[in-house]
Amino acid sequence: MLFLKRKVISGFLAGLFFAFIMLFINNKTIMTSSDSYIKWVDFGITSSALQKAYSYDVKTFGDENHIDWITLLALCGEKCGGNFKNLDLSYMDKCFERLKNGEKEEDIYQNEKYFNYYKEAYDAVIGGFLGSFYTKKEGGEWEEKYGLKAFSPIAGGYGFSHYKDFGNSRSYGFKRKHLGNDLMGGIGTPIIAVESGEVEVMGWNRYGGWRIGIRSFDGKRYYYYAHLRKDFPFNTKLKEGDVVAAGDVIGYLGMTGYSNKENVNNINIAHLHFGMQIIFDESQKDGNGEIWIDVYDIIEFLQKNKSYVKRSEKDKNFERKTMFYENLLKENGG
Repeated sequence: MLFLKRKVISGFLAGLFFAFIMLFINNKTIMTSSDSYIKWVDFGITSSALQKAYSYDVKTFGDENHIDWITLLALCGEKCGGNFKNLDLSYMDKCFERLKNGEKEEDIYQNEKYFNYYKEAYDAVIGGFLGSFYTKKEGGEWEEKYGLKAFSPIAGGYGFSHYKDFGNSRSYGFKRKHLGNDLMGGIGTPIIAVESGEVEVMGWNRYGGWRIGIRSFDGKRYYYYAHLRKDFPFNTKLKEGDVVAAGDVIGYLGMTGYSNKENVNNINIAHLHFGMQIIFDESQKDGNGEIWIDVYDIIEFLQKNKSYVKRSEKDKNFERKTMFYENLLKENGG
């Protein structure tokens, strides 16, 4: 009898501990305070989940009941607390079937607050990746398409390697966490604009060396490309304030940085530091409120869409082979 009581108490304490852990995870992930904008995002969607949600979105585009991938991912995020490694992706299949059969989001999720959080957070991260666009090959006609309009940051035909290094320790200047993903490759590899946007920053930084920062047109995403090539870091046609199209060549991989003096190679291994900052309120752009996410799985997912390039006949730059256009470019002066 004493053994039975101990077993019951032990089970109760284990359940209480599990509930506390889940509360801690949710509170850590969903930090919004009394202000109206999101304060923190732990982006935990796997590349396989991105691929599955993307396929469902494209598959139903044009249907009367188009199932968008943000909704599917938000339903899954609400289910697994944002950690997709703990999610059986068959749950996404079930959500898709229920939505396809006419059920609403509210018929599926358990907690409206968490669902709304994930939907807003995921839209801020990947909301500009899918949509309608136009492509034109050399000598061909413009063709309208729907699908993935974000590109791998490394040009097609160029190899690279990377691993999960987000949050690793860095010590140059001061001790800090690594807020991006390093893509190791050959010096001079053409670097590609992942998404259309405006060149917000372009020049030297003691940490990032030659670097370029591009802001998405909706202002929610800031893409940071650092350690670009010594002597020839950027596409020479670019300057701050310019509009770039997704898939454009913006610079070249190198190993500059870790130096107060400009144009110095002080990085041990040639690589592109690729970072992605999420901005819900302009006060988060610089300072203690910055939100940088782990982009490893995003880069893995984007390998399905690469921009292939050729050397320009006019100068030393590389340029894209296939022309790209989306309405956002016209709306923003591109």
